Amino acid sequence: MRRDIFQAVADPTRRAIIALIALQAMTPNAIAENFSTTRQAVSKHLRILTECELVKQEQKGREIYYSLEIEKMKEIDKWIEQFRKIWETRFNQLDNLLSTIKKNKK
Repeated sequence: MRRDIFQAVADPTRRAIIALIALQAMTPNAIAENFSTTRQAVSKHLRILTECELVKQEQKGREIYYSLEIEKMKEIDKWIEQFRKIWETRFNQLDNLLSTIKKNKK
């Protein structure tokens, strides 16, 4: 089953994993130490993140390290950007309204 990036980031544990490996590549065991779930549950989350291409695996000796795939995260940012523009416009409108109210009180 092919998942998309929004399904991947919908889960709070996967978002936490993304935040962890954004700082540095980590092994599955190192990632699992940060959660109160089983190592198998963390592996399932890592598999979903890998399927969505949000994380990549790199073999270093006997260990596999997971790191964040920044380019794929840009897809999320691009989607959010359309809403960011709407929010900024609304905040600017609110700021103008508050300024007008403040002027009228003086």
